[in-house]
Amino acid sequence: MLLDSLKRLEATVEAETEALAANAPLDLGAVNRAKSRSLLELTRLARGIDAANIDAETGIVLARLRDKLIRNQEAVALHLRAVEEVGETLQASLQAAESDGTYSARPPAQSGRA
Repeated sequence: MLLDSLKRLEATVEAETEALAANAPLDLGAVNRAKSRSLLELTRLARGIDAANIDAETGIVLARLRDKLIRNQEAVALHLRAVEEVGETLQASLQAAESDGTYSARPPAQSGRA
């Protein structure tokens, strides 16, 4: 049962990472629900497990999952940085559009009248 749960989480994380890397459409709500369900299931299953008694196959899946979670974290961080940059650009554009230049360090443009 633990192995099945780990494999489901692995598949969810891998699908999210691949979609992020490919800039493919992604239902973040569905992905987050799937990850939350998997984490809840794993939390419940882990209560009765002695780490010293984990079999080799489960250990391999855990190691593979750890690697996929690292890749996923990197992909999510990259997208968050991109969103922050877009937000900063929009904020700067809005501020520039709303400003009449009264308090800017640049002198106002001369109007050609003498």
